[in-house]
Amino acid sequence: MGIFEENVSGLKVLDCALRLFLVPFSIAAIWLTLTNHQDNSSYGELVSSYFMGLKYMVYISAVSAGYALLAAVSLWVRCLVGKAWIFFVSDQVVAYLMVTAMAALGEILYLAYNGDQKVTWSEACTSYGRFCHRMKLILGFHVVALCCFLLLAVISAYRLFSRFGPPTLSSKEPEEERT
Repeated sequence: MGIFEENVSGLKVLDCALRLFLVPFSIAAIWLTLTNHQDNSSYGELVSSYFMGLKYMVYISAVSAGYALLAAVSLWVRCLVGKAWIFFVSDQVVAYLMVTAMAALGEILYLAYNGDQKVTWSEACTSYGRFCHRMKLILGFHVVALCCFLLLAVISAYRLFSRFGPPTLSSKEPEEERT
């Protein structure tokens, strides 16, 4: 365990750096989403606020960026550092919420590029190319932030569960169960 104890501060720095690294990507995804619109003389204006999935992604990105900043500061507060389970649960929840936001964004992009013939939705990206291009950029920013949160979820799980040793067998159990 000596090698892991020496790297705890390195792990803490990596944790903080990942949290601070993902914030600009979440903010960029929010900004691009809120400013994404395109007007077409044939079909009218397409605004990102028309899509509930995009609104959801904006809310989740805002929550994740705020939480990442708060957690980065909290990592250095002595009374909270010992509460590894708080970071573990919070990181897991935010990571799962970001996965659902990415799924909503991916579905909107899929429908924009391919449409859905069963419900007579045609694809929209030939008419709204700039809007769709920005949506792909938003998805890319969101994926980077999500990957950071997935790594943070693993780090917080390691920090929590490394405090406990492996289970041991009691001496009262039969010999054949030990092997």
